[in-house]
Amino acid sequence: MHSLLIFIFLNINNFFSSDIQNTSWVLESDDDFELRIYSDKFFTVVRYDNNNIFISTSGGIFSTDNGYYELLEYNSLDSSLVGDTLFYSNVNIEAINGKEYLKIDDKIFSKNIEKSQLSGSWLMSGIERRGEMRMRDVNKPRKTMKILAGNRFQWIAYDISKKGFYGSGGGTYSTKNGKYVENIEFFSRDKETVGKSLEFDFEIKEGDWHHRGFSSKGDPKYEIWTKRRK
Repeated sequence: MHSLLIFIFLNINNFFSSDIQNTSWVLESDDDFELRIYSDKFFTVVRYDNNNIFISTSGGIFSTDNGYYELLEYNSLDSSLVGDTLFYSNVNIEAINGKEYLKIDDKIFSKNIEKSQLSGSWLMSGIERRGEMRMRDVNKPRKTMKILAGNRFQWIAYDISKKGFYGSGGGTYSTKNGKYVENIEFFSRDKETVGKSLEFDFEIKEGDWHHRGFSSKGDPKYEIWTKRRK
């Protein structure tokens, strides 16, 4: 099946790749939040309402060569869009009174400012089960990805080949003195998890993120995350 190329024309100019790398942007309305996170060449978009109820998410790979493109790897509302390429012309980042804003389509997102050691796009490459670390091939189409930038994070479980979406959650995070803390603002599988803060010990070993603590249900958790390259 050929990818669908959708053209969305805007009248904004001067969009630069370096301005959007490793950033997050939020749009808050009376009804909901829309969050965009960009790390490396990957992006995610998530919407959740003012009661922190998950609405939808989509994302994949973005490019700023000769315009702004998004190649969808997952879409929780419409799996038929997976593999499609969206093209936006003349997207812009503007600074007003010292604060940056991303204009895309008819929406204006404000920038979240923060950079940490863990900023980037990560794929789960190992998880401990019954005391045994089980490694995963990160090049397979079935992925669990976590994107962090601008003090925001989101994880997504999906399968590109099957156009499957299996769950997502996220919110704000912090890193300090070897501690990584997630403050959960949305979770597609279990709304009772929203509002919880989870603290983990973390360290970087040979480029991989080792992450140890307890899940939202109180179960021991030890995961290994590898930077996504492609």
